[in-house]
Amino acid sequence: MKEISINQVYKEAKEAFRSWSIRPIEERINYLKRLRFHIVDHIDELVDIIIKDTGKVKVDALTADILTTLDGIKHIEKHAKRALGKKMPTPIFLLGKSSYVEYKPKGVVLVISPWNFPLQLSMIPVISAVVGGNTVILKPSEVTPLVGRAREEIFKDAGFPPNVVQVLHGGKDISAALVKGRPDYIFFTGLVMTGKIIQEQAARELIPTTLELGGKDPMIVFADAPIDRAIGGAIWGASNNAGQVCMSVERLYVERSIYNQFLEKLVEEVRNLKVGDDIGFMISPAQVGIVRSHVEDALSKGAKLLTGKAPDKWGQGTFIHPMVMVDLTPYMQIMNEETFGVVLPVIPFDTEDEVIQQANNSAYGLNASVWSKDIERAQRVASRLNSGGVAINDVIIIIANSYLPFGGEKLSGIGRYHGDIGLQTFCHQTSVMVDKGKRHREVNWFPYKDKYPFFHRLIRSYFGKSVDWLGFIRSYIGLLKKS
Repeated sequence: MKEISINQVYKEAKEAFRSWSIRPIEERINYLKRLRFHIVDHIDELVDIIIKDTGKVKVDALTADILTTLDGIKHIEKHAKRALGKKMPTPIFLLGKSSYVEYKPKGVVLVISPWNFPLQLSMIPVISAVVGGNTVILKPSEVTPLVGRAREEIFKDAGFPPNVVQVLHGGKDISAALVKGRPDYIFFTGLVMTGKIIQEQAARELIPTTLELGGKDPMIVFADAPIDRAIGGAIWGASNNAGQVCMSVERLYVERSIYNQFLEKLVEEVRNLKVGDDIGFMISPAQVGIVRSHVEDALSKGAKLLTGKAPDKWGQGTFIHPMVMVDLTPYMQIMNEETFGVVLPVIPFDTEDEVIQQANNSAYGLNASVWSKDIERAQRVASRLNSGGVAINDVIIIIANSYLPFGGEKLSGIGRYHGDIGLQTFCHQTSVMVDKGKRHREVNWFPYKDKYPFFHRLIRSYFGKSVDWLGFIRSYIGLLKKS
């Protein structure tokens, strides 16, 4: 492998930016359409590559990586022009002026993406950046190199101009060198510890960042919840992609009056999951070690497994049988640290206030879910949760809605993407006000002589208890005459 020159990569990205940034947004959107069509034409090939790289089951590869990517691209095609060129209202006392916000590309954007959803979690920030006129340097995870190389080919085959999107392969040393190369924006998805390092380095150069980090998402099930649906949601939310989802259900709180009934059926359905059809492999051997340590710590402190196997019986490889765990305490690692594996801790609760306090008692705040047939109650609880997103009677699904901004609180990250803000975050915002220049001078310009009474009456007429339009108009005309 030839030696990578980080300086040359940035030089090429900056040169490509000069021409890419001045292309009309309609032209950039056309490139996204070609990208989307290319992905659709190669779905089966991409599914196979994702499976080889990650050990996902076919449905997960198709829906969570490819479908969500395609929907994100199509959403951006439809809404980018409006989101990146907005007319704005102008106050009535600034008569004769118009206002708008222009969104200008920041320059070279560095995207560092993870291994758990190697296509989706890289493509969405990349296309969000390029549609706004930026060029992108993408550093995909070295854990999933096949998807990384396929992604590089996708942009080439879709006909993107050279160096608008560059993909650099390698490990942490490449990521560190790219951050030191002083991009104009950094978008990182990954571990909290790595995010802190990137944020510290970026702060020294005042480089803006978006950090999408970990989660310890709570699922709250009240006694009046649709029980069968909640059980299905809990199992899918904890076991989808072998639990390697930042929005996985990692803490399941069940109201005590239905706890035993819920737990019995939950265990029965978890045991019915099919290896290879429903549950795939862990992607990273290092992550298996983290799951192992969390489970061992909990078992050593009195927790019990109702399904799955204790770590000493796992054997070799990266497949872990789904585990339901009970008798947990707040002092266990599995209740505080992101596990990122197929483990579902289940905890009873008695009151609404109690469960809200327990759910919020976390260093993370990415997503949560509330389950109840009383939607008003569910919304009340949702508003009290410290979380970037809350699903009611569903799990994980918020990231699949391209209209909603996505991101977290506390250690779960900084900033948002998806929605309009996900396009605007990669741009400088320039506020513009236009006056046709027909008046000799403005009413608020010098000289001030004799203007105070007119301004005084204008303020009272417009901002008082009831608007006096006649008084407002007379005051404004008086100011015009004085100008």
